[in-house]
Amino acid sequence: MTTVFAAAVALTASLTSAVPSSAGTSAPEAERVAARSAERGGPGQPEAHDVVLAVHGGAGTALDPDHTSPAEERAYRAGLTDALRAGQRVLRRGGDSVAAVEAAVRVLEDNALFNAGKGAVFTADAGHELDASIMRGSDQAAGAVAGVRSVRNPISAARLVMDRTRHVLLAGEGADDFAARTGLPTVTQDYYWTQRRWDQLMAAKEKERGARDGRGGDEVARAEGADSTKGTVGAVALDGRRHLAAATSTGGMTNKMPGRVGDSPLIGAGTYAKDGTVAASATGHGEVFIRGAATATIAHLMEYSRLGVAQAAHQVLIKQLPQLGGDGGVIALDGKGTFDAPHSSPGMLYGYLTRDGRIITKIFPSESPANE
Repeated sequence: MTTVFAAAVALTASLTSAVPSSAGTSAPEAERVAARSAERGGPGQPEAHDVVLAVHGGAGTALDPDHTSPAEERAYRAGLTDALRAGQRVLRRGGDSVAAVEAAVRVLEDNALFNAGKGAVFTADAGHELDASIMRGSDQAAGAVAGVRSVRNPISAARLVMDRTRHVLLAGEGADDFAARTGLPTVTQDYYWTQRRWDQLMAAKEKERGARDGRGGDEVARAEGADSTKGTVGAVALDGRRHLAAATSTGGMTNKMPGRVGDSPLIGAGTYAKDGTVAASATGHGEVFIRGAATATIAHLMEYSRLGVAQAAHQVLIKQLPQLGGDGGVIALDGKGTFDAPHSSPGMLYGYLTRDGRIITKIFPSESPANE
């Protein structure tokens, strides 16, 4: 069967043969990792300056350059680049950071390569439940939805919760009804269906059966299949008035219990923004990010301990959260445009846009090796 994933790769590849890239795939992987590590300047050092917008497409085992076709590479880089371009258009016409992160995340939600919106993973009962949140740094207003089942773009529903209600988080049927009443496009569950995510659900079910049957780890791992990234998406932005904003959206975990809510829609866990401090969007093991109040802790370390954005993000992502038993990553941007993207997982998909219009995308471990 021709998969939606394959179709998305083929279509995007045909349109984006020259997507900007920060590294090739021809050098030996060990040499690329060493070069990338040297470029970072060591733990707790920022990755870039003068950044106005950044996006991520999830943290996980990352893409293997030896098993990623040129078409797949172009498709992933194009997905990140398209999101950055969408946010850039907002900023260029004088729009604010909130509108920029919403526009960027909507593009990622509409791209079946990522675990948000169209490409959302399946729950244990073969359904889809999506989560999203957004936060404005100027007044720390925030909005979120959890467990929505019929909203095409959950991030826009989250923004409407922020802008049109006195609440922060709406969940389940109430959130779906609110989105429909406010005029957002609605869809049926089959809109989110992709062959790739269905195969991942079947592999996860097989893994469960293997564990019950006492099969060996290697056999179970083969049955689980190759899910290269966790796929949660997010964006952070700094606009011309120095206002920060952050947004995160996800389909959750493959084979999750119906009703499970991760960190993505929780302010202070998956998303946080405060002017003059930081905008942060996280991706990884949601339960651990909730328990560690990941993004709020980054902000508090910066505000009260006077750490820089890279130092604070490194402390939380690399030092603290792994002790709670999970890994992942974060994109973090301060009020001066200093940016970092530390991750304890083997890889993370992300990209950023600088003030002068330069776009950088990172999809391979050699381009962003796991921090230590």
